[in-house]
Amino acid sequence: MQTKINEVTIKVIRGDITEYATDAIVNAANSSLLGGGGVDGAIHRAGGPAILEECRKIRDRQGGCDTGEAVVTTAGKLPAKFVVHTVGPVYQNGNKGEAELLKRCYANSIQAAVDVSARRVSFPNISTGIYGYPKKEAAEIAVTAVKEVIQAHSAESGETFLEEVAFVCYDEENERLYRQLLEKKDR
Repeated sequence: MQTKINEVTIKVIRGDITEYATDAIVNAANSSLLGGGGVDGAIHRAGGPAILEECRKIRDRQGGCDTGEAVVTTAGKLPAKFVVHTVGPVYQNGNKGEAELLKRCYANSIQAAVDVSARRVSFPNISTGIYGYPKKEAAEIAVTAVKEVIQAHSAESGETFLEEVAFVCYDEENERLYRQLLEKKDR
């Protein structure tokens, strides 16, 4: 399933983000940047030690990555040029600013990717695993945030800054949610 917003293709695909060929893969990282479980662990394993080495340098320089922020490393052995590491919020019943933090993950990840000249960016379903964010709410925030970033950039510059944003969903439930949201946005 795909649609276009201001000449930027937005796709929903089901699969393993570590196998998706793109310019920048977004990693749902933890604040330590040292790898972990879920998509973070999968990206570190598939990408190899070069990613961890650069994450350590970032940690030494700035002490990690705050929730909602994003940093960029090499993609190592992944079919991409870069990994954009962003730290999603741990869901706490929606009362601790989680929605705004999650929205910032998407906006800051796109900006970080564009800053290194990436034109195609792929996202996992940030914060919906061990961090407990409800999948439907997270998908709504993701689609809205990406659409807002694309529209704002297009309005400011009048030029296309990205070619593609892909939501790479590992499970059927997330794939269905993203497809429904994009079909709704398409109408």
